[in-house]
Amino acid sequence: MPSLVVSIVTYNSAREIRNCLRSLSRAAQGFDVAVHIVDNASQDGTPEVIEDLIHELSRESLRFQLARASTNLGFTRAMNLALDGARGDAYLWLNPDVYLQEDTLATLWRVLNEDITCGIVAPQLLNPDGSIQPSCRRYPQHRDVFFEAFGLSKLLPRSRNFNAWKMGDFDHRRRAEVDQPQGACLMIHHRAASVVGPLDERFVMFFSDVDYCRRVQRAGFRILFEPAARAVHEKGASVLRNRREMIRLSHRDFERYFEKWFPNRRYRAANLVTRSLLRAILPIRLLLAR
Repeated sequence: MPSLVVSIVTYNSAREIRNCLRSLSRAAQGFDVAVHIVDNASQDGTPEVIEDLIHELSRESLRFQLARASTNLGFTRAMNLALDGARGDAYLWLNPDVYLQEDTLATLWRVLNEDITCGIVAPQLLNPDGSIQPSCRRYPQHRDVFFEAFGLSKLLPRSRNFNAWKMGDFDHRRRAEVDQPQGACLMIHHRAASVVGPLDERFVMFFSDVDYCRRVQRAGFRILFEPAARAVHEKGASVLRNRREMIRLSHRDFERYFEKWFPNRRYRAANLVTRSLLRAILPIRLLLAR
């Protein structure tokens, strides 16, 4: 059986983690699976729920490991902790609010092995009502921040120019090579993971998945979106519980993304304008989040 390491970071995820782990147990048939969970100091009993599920679901081919952080480490650092020392044929990043269909893992594994150049494959994400949840994006450019800030991406949602970043022109019903699928559910082949290494911890909560995908592509691997594999995603169930702080972190991590990937002198002015725009719209977003 192929060996699969599943990494999950939880934070006040008691409501979602039951369905997540039970769906994983059903989808894990035919794999030798090690599930590494890091809990970011949840206050709602999440670790206790996970302990109960470990007793319920553990078997020879499905093993669990739970680490309890004493403070909230943020997503990226906790994910690296979950991945530290892990060894498998493939690695699955899984959010606690994602529920796999029974054939999801088998389909992702098949696609991942069809082409030696494939480093990452992602499933089609569905909303709880069964509708398709857009989950693929292009790498953000400076102009995308402008289009988002002034509402042009929402005014022209299907435009390749004004909503290029969020791929408003993309058909999420077809298989395609993409830049960056959402990090809620990604299967990564060990051949790519061994080259790229851990996530970049300068990104606390956001854009570490974007950065990771860019590094995978830079290493010469392809990233595929496979709609034949499906998973339900409640989309930010944990994030929405602390929305204002998450907005602050998203703006800070966005700034760091541009600083890392556009470091040359010729991007200095564009980075300055983008940083100023992100900081200018932050108070408005925080006010609306109330």
